Amino acid sequence: MKYINKSLTIERVKVQNIAKKFGTPVYCYSYEQLKENINNFKKKFNSFAPLICFAVKSNTNVNLIREIKKFGLGADVVSIGELMMALKAGIDPKKIVFSGVGKTSSELSYAIDKKILLINAESKSEINEIERIARTKKKIVNVGIRLNPNTDAKTLKQISTGKKENKFGVNEKIFFHLVNYCNFSKNINLKCLSVHIGSQILDHKPYEKMLKVVDRIIKKSNHKFEFIDLGGGMGISYEKNNKKLNYQKYNIAIKKFLKNHKSKIIFEPGRSIVGNIGSLISKVIYIKKNDKKDFVILDAAMNDLMRPALYGANHRTLPAIKKNKISEKVYEFVGPICESTDKFTTLKKFQKLKEKDLVVMCDVGAYGMSLSSNYNVRPKPAEILIKGSKIYVIKKRQKLEELF
Repeated sequence: MKYINKSLTIERVKVQNIAKKFGTPVYCYSYEQLKENINNFKKKFNSFAPLICFAVKSNTNVNLIREIKKFGLGADVVSIGELMMALKAGIDPKKIVFSGVGKTSSELSYAIDKKILLINAESKSEINEIERIARTKKKIVNVGIRLNPNTDAKTLKQISTGKKENKFGVNEKIFFHLVNYCNFSKNINLKCLSVHIGSQILDHKPYEKMLKVVDRIIKKSNHKFEFIDLGGGMGISYEKNNKKLNYQKYNIAIKKFLKNHKSKIIFEPGRSIVGNIGSLISKVIYIKKNDKKDFVILDAAMNDLMRPALYGANHRTLPAIKKNKISEKVYEFVGPICESTDKFTTLKKFQKLKEKDLVVMCDVGAYGMSLSSNYNVRPKPAEILIKGSKIYVIKKRQKLEELF
């Protein structure tokens, strides 16, 4: 995304042309950026060729997942809906990992019937339920056990998953108990140790610490794991001055780990694959004057982009047409929903705006549409995929009638 002759463009399409044709708010995804992200991710770890399972929760558009599948990626799913979505997109069941702390009996049964690669279990009760269903179906089920390594990912507490106070995974003592239990089960084949310490991680050191814990646990368990699922969590740069994750050092740490363990590595990236491919175009409805700041009221709201309201996330916001005049007032960009948390960002020295101008919120490809809702009975936006100068509607705008 860049300015060409002062007009913001996504690949070779002007933002104002998109808004004119498809209305606002509208989600736009760049195919070229998607392609670049996937190829770069593969290159960073090409020495040990991991199985890359896209975290479907980050973006649940089936047409986008179809494009991701064409690059050979699998899927990491956390519900029967996501599993069905991945299968509908054509992803090979043998490249699908089912994660999550609360899989129901019907979800487990469906996953077993579909013969997916792994069900990553997170409790003794879940192992018991998998075993019961497998016994009933007279099947042997491949499972992983998710370890909670008690590792601080140095990220937002709302998206930390690897500390002992988090609900995810099992502690060391329970892990060893479950390994022994699975080894004596006739219906469970323990193939994987799974671990995932959080999201939006920008420091390689928590990953290094995690790998040391995993190394020690494997040696102590005396079990040969065919797969080591290291989860995802790789962060992206949401702001210009954001620190970037040092993939090279993470890669070195994994290669060192693999010298002692001949296992296949699984990754579950989401944000690092789709985060920066997405933009949300919105129109200024009103500019509400105030003493210390002006409220820029957009037609996008927290139901369209939940991250700022949910955990204070910030997205770069850009004008669709670049002009030289700067606002003397601070701008607070807000939506029309009746909640004080329905705001996106507060900016000083932003370009002076007028009503009906267009603005673009950047890097919304991950947890943008997938966290959207119909709060205030608001239809969800359209989603489009841009390839060069071509535009493909990959999800139509919801109609109000569909909500009634």
